[in-house]
Amino acid sequence: MPINKVFEKKIGLVLPGGGARGAYQVGVLKAINEIKPDSNPFSIISGTSAGAINASLLASRSESFKEAVELLSGVWSNFRTNKVYRTDTATMLKSSFQWLLTISSGGILVKNPKSLLDNSPLRHLLEEAINIQDIQNNIDKGNLDAFAITAAGYSSKKSVTFFQSEQDDIDWERFLRVGVKTDIAIDHLMASIALPLIFPAVKINNEYFGDGAMRQATPLSPAIRLGAEKLLIITTDLKSHKNHLTDNQIYPSIGEVGGYMLDALFTGGLLSDLERLDRINQIIENSGNNSVQTSTKKMKHLEYCVISPSKDINKIAREHYNDVPYSIKLLMKGLGLKNKSESELLSFLLFESSFASSLIDLGFEDGMKKQSEIKAILA
Repeated sequence: MPINKVFEKKIGLVLPGGGARGAYQVGVLKAINEIKPDSNPFSIISGTSAGAINASLLASRSESFKEAVELLSGVWSNFRTNKVYRTDTATMLKSSFQWLLTISSGGILVKNPKSLLDNSPLRHLLEEAINIQDIQNNIDKGNLDAFAITAAGYSSKKSVTFFQSEQDDIDWERFLRVGVKTDIAIDHLMASIALPLIFPAVKINNEYFGDGAMRQATPLSPAIRLGAEKLLIITTDLKSHKNHLTDNQIYPSIGEVGGYMLDALFTGGLLSDLERLDRINQIIENSGNNSVQTSTKKMKHLEYCVISPSKDINKIAREHYNDVPYSIKLLMKGLGLKNKSESELLSFLLFESSFASSLIDLGFEDGMKKQSEIKAILA
């Protein structure tokens, strides 16, 4: 095991959210392990929502990148929906009736429900798979410089990045976003993946937190502020979208609207942040200087690589519709999601091994196709 490792170049790994789509990131990580199998190439790891699960496991096993990726692959390949949220008929019926009675009675007949789904099985799975204390151990031993996960505060209305680092005095506070150095626990992870309304919020100290993608306008910022000089970003959203309007005369179902909202939640901030970084890089290149002063800090030219799906994950999800538990099928049908639906909601909630394995294979394939770009970032 390497002790007091000194990273020649501080490379940041950024893993945004995407629900069940997070399996794609595992496939890309497998490709990176094939391309550079000797050691952990990332000194800084930042994750949000489902990306926080992958980031946490990598950080806790950063003494051996190969073992971490193998464990991640095993966890996702053996996923079942009932390991993430309860799918038994009794629980689903109770949740549905609670929401129905709350809406129809204005909250008079029953106590307001906390969420549509109960994700307590996921907490149990994470507690078994991740030794969260090992993150600080790896930082102390030099296997990692910094680790960060982001959650959204419902009361403060701020995007809060919780981080651990070898450095002191690097907390930050900007408009609607803060960085707080702390000992990260499973509660922080559960908060980061708490999809609004779908999964329950998590109380940390004196505030309830939800999915980190909410209000995260600058998802690249945590890794940069923690010292990253290069970035490798693995997104679960198809990079190229059709730029023409589609002809659809059918009114959108609740499921379609929900899928659209989740897609916007997970991708909007990243795309705009990448555009912002491109502008800064271009200004630096045009100025002939090594850096430029922004409103918050001095920025150097920052090289990055984005890996994104080459195929539509929504279409892959529909191919695995028959693997969805019966109780969840009923729920989704009630939301307007049919077997051939164009809704994106299914791809966020389909935590089944067959779907995960397909995404891992796709991620590995896409990663290997970008060997030259990945090698350039890791050099």
